[in-house]
Amino acid sequence: MRVAVAGAGAFGHNHLRVYRELETAAAGVALVAAVEPDAARAAAVVEKYAIPVFSTIDELLRAGPKIDAASVAVPTVHHHQVACALLDAGVDLLVEKPLAATLAEADELLALATKAKRILQPGHLERFNPAVLAVQPQLRRPMFFEAHRLSVFTPRSLDVDVVLDLMIHDLDIVLTFANSPVREVRAVGLPILSPKVDIANVRVEFESGCVANFTASRVSTERVRKLRFFEPRQYVSIDYARRDLLVIRLDGSVPAEIAAAIAEGRMNPAALAQLAAAGAGPGPGLSFVKPQVSPGEPLRLEIESFLNSVRTRREPLVTARQGRDALALALEIQASMAVHAERAGLQDFFEAGA
Repeated sequence: MRVAVAGAGAFGHNHLRVYRELETAAAGVALVAAVEPDAARAAAVVEKYAIPVFSTIDELLRAGPKIDAASVAVPTVHHHQVACALLDAGVDLLVEKPLAATLAEADELLALATKAKRILQPGHLERFNPAVLAVQPQLRRPMFFEAHRLSVFTPRSLDVDVVLDLMIHDLDIVLTFANSPVREVRAVGLPILSPKVDIANVRVEFESGCVANFTASRVSTERVRKLRFFEPRQYVSIDYARRDLLVIRLDGSVPAEIAAAIAEGRMNPAALAQLAAAGAGPGPGLSFVKPQVSPGEPLRLEIESFLNSVRTRREPLVTARQGRDALALALEIQASMAVHAERAGLQDFFEAGA
């Protein structure tokens, strides 16, 4: 299978690396080309991978080698243009998150992929995190989520705000786990070091009654990637960075008030996790379970899954429709943040960021 990568920035370079690793491992893949308009980046790719690098998609399609599949890792504002050209050329695509910059663009990509009978997979990387893959078969009925995704500031991905840059990973996972339409969104966000929102806090309520709280920051002093959720008689903690999974289960001997505190998130999850790490039980009727988590790099697992869909023509594990739904929620959150900013008179924050 002949593959190419559009965009050789920080994350595109990782796609190039994984494709070359698969090629070296005789996985039936050949990395044959890249697209990168920046001359210095293009030269670095040529030197490292010994493949032709084109400055535009048109050049690749006109003069480059024939390709079967490609990763699109260009800035979000260019996703639609690049993906449309490749889909029109009959290329199956893995498009980095978010799928597009607007819902209209996302809908056009979905329609074009369907018409051309091409695979279109959004790059929601955390869906392939080994801890997430391990917990999905054990899902019961999640009713309360707490998601924290914090990063130190870097100049990458500043073409989008923190919701489309970081939070969208958790939006996609919670939408998948909750499996219910969104009922209400409340959000607040502020620009700190860039013209766009750098830190955001969001509350989402679903039609099922499930509630999810999201916090995302790209101006933190630490790096945190965690999701905690509560189900009937069960608490689950996922550490994305460590690819670690902890489940605390309740049996019938737990007093009703303690069970309610855990189910509603009023019992400190961090304290429970510390007890688990120390090997101590939190009390009668509670048991720690550490489900088996298979090792693996999420990006490699994602790309391998994408290539399997290309070969088998089966629907991807993460569908284009799911990517579109995550984008729709992200845009609704942005609208809610704008309403809050106007109501709270936060124009000075945004003017300072600009």
